[in-house]
Amino acid sequence: MSVVLCLLAGSTSADQLSGKIARRDAVLERTEPLAYAAQTLYVALSAADASAATAFLSGGIESPQVRGQYQQALADAAAALAEATTGAADERTRMIVAQITADLPAYTGLVEAARANNRQGFPVGSSYLHEASLVMQNSLLPNAEKLSKDRLAALRHDQHDIGALPWTSIVLLVLVLISCGVGTLVLLRRTNRRMNMGVAVAAGATAVTLLWIVGTTSIAAAALDTGKSGATSRFETLTQARILAQQARTDETLALITRGDITVSETDFRKHTTELSDRLATVTGSDSEASRSLLGWTAGHAKQREAYEAANYPAAVAQAIGTGAENSATLFAQLDATLRDNLGQQRQQLRDGVDSAGAALALSPAGTLVLLLFAAAAVVTGLWPRLKEFL
Repeated sequence: MSVVLCLLAGSTSADQLSGKIARRDAVLERTEPLAYAAQTLYVALSAADASAATAFLSGGIESPQVRGQYQQALADAAAALAEATTGAADERTRMIVAQITADLPAYTGLVEAARANNRQGFPVGSSYLHEASLVMQNSLLPNAEKLSKDRLAALRHDQHDIGALPWTSIVLLVLVLISCGVGTLVLLRRTNRRMNMGVAVAAGATAVTLLWIVGTTSIAAAALDTGKSGATSRFETLTQARILAQQARTDETLALITRGDITVSETDFRKHTTELSDRLATVTGSDSEASRSLLGWTAGHAKQREAYEAANYPAAVAQAIGTGAENSATLFAQLDATLRDNLGQQRQQLRDGVDSAGAALALSPAGTLVLLLFAAAAVVTGLWPRLKEFL
């Protein structure tokens, strides 16, 4: 029985630990890149909406730079959509992709209609752009956010599997130790020998294996740093922060296009920037570059709001889309660049942690299998002389 348990525990331990290493490889090659691509998709779609609004507010024929930003954002969104859904087989993801694929051409068509009317000075252009933004805000972005959350959840699930204790292996190893103890008692009663060296060596090898599995798995879990303040949580929080920033920028530009009561848009802007500030304080600190960039942008937005409320619409537009150092567009670009850099740093930390977890587990499958094969051989070696005594 002890020999069978040793062989079973060895094969099970090697299989479970190999599975953890394979899961590490899957995270680095697939799960984490898909999560990052899903976040990029949301940001690119939101950036396209903000760029379309900026182009519209420019009036007439927009500058090549503004037009290029819009086209680049759409290209980034298309590339991110393809990457974020690579190999997707579940129905939920297929439905999300189908909806985004259907809505994106409708959105771009409405933007082009708004652009054509705006170039001719027709007021109906703002209605087309407002309708396009509704498609973006009510369908494209919510679906992109669902995809981002699903990909982040898959990332957390894979990390949990890497760092979780392999309980099946642990239970089998404990059963091996119990069988060694029972075998020792049986031999004591029948042979009056207090110890069988082979059984004792097998028990020692099994105990070492048990400690090895628990120790390496614990080291791997620590390297993954999946706690509330860990790399994964910081990555997720910064992803949400960048999304909130894009949402607030959309609130800022759309308020000028509607040219009506800005109470609702201002409420949404404050809500998004407040949540953004809270997340930045959690991850980067209240005195970080990102937090200072946010304060600068909100100060620029305050100037835009003051000009609008003073019925100085041209000044409000200039503040929103101008290229000066104190204009909202420039200040927002600085904030977004900082958030992108911070997100890239957290992403690298996350990947480094996953890589370190795999390194901690690297020798475990072969090592545990060898130890338990040795334990099985030790049991046979120790019991064979005793068995011959009864033959």
